[in-house]
Amino acid sequence: MDAHTAAARFLDSPALSEGTRRAYRLDVEEFCAWLDARGTALDDVDVRSFVAYASHLGAARPGRRPSRLAPATICRKLAAVRAFLRHALGAARVPDARVAPRRGRRLPEATRGADLDRELLALEGEGPIPLRNRALVELVYSAGLRSAEAVGLDLADVDFEQELVHVRHGKGGKERVVPLGEEAAHWVARYLHEARPALATDADDALFLSVRGRRLDTSTLRRLAPHPHRLRHAFATHLLEGGADLRTIQELLGHSSLSTTQIYSHVDARRLRKVYDSAHPRS
Repeated sequence: MDAHTAAARFLDSPALSEGTRRAYRLDVEEFCAWLDARGTALDDVDVRSFVAYASHLGAARPGRRPSRLAPATICRKLAAVRAFLRHALGAARVPDARVAPRRGRRLPEATRGADLDRELLALEGEGPIPLRNRALVELVYSAGLRSAEAVGLDLADVDFEQELVHVRHGKGGKERVVPLGEEAAHWVARYLHEARPALATDADDALFLSVRGRRLDTSTLRRLAPHPHRLRHAFATHLLEGGADLRTIQELLGHSSLSTTQIYSHVDARRLRKVYDSAHPRS
């Protein structure tokens, strides 16, 4: 079957939503044009031709901006082509070689200290809810918590005497212990004494309660801090800039592998350069 005819049938398939059809159209048509230029029939497509197309997508494009396609763009185009080939040739004929480039891991910009102070001040107000909100966000930043970890805390998880927070994370009930910062301790203590008693309507052990006295869900935190994961990134970035090493950050964030924490390596490299410049006699 002619590649363009097969592509038209694929794009007209009722199995595709209108959005998917629009997204796939250009990518599939580009692949068919590439086959034409090479003189390759659709039925002759195999792993080698698929790898060649992936290389074609990753090659420099003289005179065009950007000069190279981003890894995410290449992955998207190859996904469209795979879907087309599954439809036209059958699942058994689709090359399963992993040929897409590895996507770079983008680290969200960490909230600066001054901006964070303004965000926290904006949460203050009269009554138990503003006090709860300030304590919650302070603790998320102070302990580098994920949203689910923060709302999953129980009263017994905060140890004021030892200045520690016991955090359950991941599957299997894993637990890590992180320090309780002075500011977070202050606001959480105020919340417990001045706000939580007014919210507690039953014997719920949850640390942070809703207006109905139930455990908060993550949507509440997202309303207070639209991108709460930025607070976790700020926690890690600010610690690295202050002198902490990646292994310590790994333990505090609860990453099972150091490779996950290494998205912060560029921050660590800047810190090490500053140390080198100030300490080495030939820097």
